Amino acid sequence: MPELIDCHVHTARCGHARGEAREYIEAARRRSISTLVFTEHLPLPQRLDPKRRLSLHPDDLAVYAEEILTLAAATEDLKVVLGIEADWLLGEEEYTLTMLDRARTLGVQVVMGSVHFLGDWAFDDPAELDRWNDRDVNAVYIDYFELWAQATASGIFDVMAHPDLPKKFGHRPSGDTSAMYGQAAAAAALSATAIEISTAGLRKPVGEMYPAPQLLEAFFAAGVQVTVGSDAHAPADVGHSLEKAYALAASVGYTAFVCPDGEGQWRKVVL
Repeated sequence: MPELIDCHVHTARCGHARGEAREYIEAARRRSISTLVFTEHLPLPQRLDPKRRLSLHPDDLAVYAEEILTLAAATEDLKVVLGIEADWLLGEEEYTLTMLDRARTLGVQVVMGSVHFLGDWAFDDPAELDRWNDRDVNAVYIDYFELWAQATASGIFDVMAHPDLPKKFGHRPSGDTSAMYGQAAAAAALSATAIEISTAGLRKPVGEMYPAPQLLEAFFAAGVQVTVGSDAHAPADVGHSLEKAYALAASVGYTAFVCPDGEGQWRKVVL
């Protein structure tokens, strides 16, 4: 069995997960995971997260960083890495860049990018599921991938999370997706940004990993590197179905993942 890594987990600090960081480390230890990357949600603008149920409170960013760095220094049997997950928000680019600069000064080593919002709509939020009823699914995907490609092309992210997130509740585009998928792959290749194979989709209504096999094939054909994560929101989810993610990667031709080494660099994990 290849070395197991989990490069995407959240704790109760983000407002919509459960468990403390030490519990995630204990869970990783039980799963024989060698590298665990904490990727708490970077604080969102107040207007998008007024109750702080989707992201860190700005005042908690430093506390989060100190906690993970302290745990990393005290953990010898597996590598614990401090990361952050940052939303790319149209019209809020300066806010995101400012927050990321602050995060990096606090010791964040891994910056994971994601797109959860189209305008003010958090399309993957169960609380806003009914807004899908007023949307054309194909139009949502077109808008999403345009924004995703814009985020990826910015070059500020090390890796992009769950690339085809709009399918979370089972909404899928109809017709030919090759143009959208090609757009995403080209953006990632041009900016040398890795993408994540996320097992989280297996725990969601869609019942499929992110990205779909056809999208992963487009990334592989474009020479885009991949990493892997569970997007755990509870200690029990740490390392969930990593073996299936490894098998999916191998099925389209990948022979290795990339993984942060905890020293500010990335290394390869052979499948």
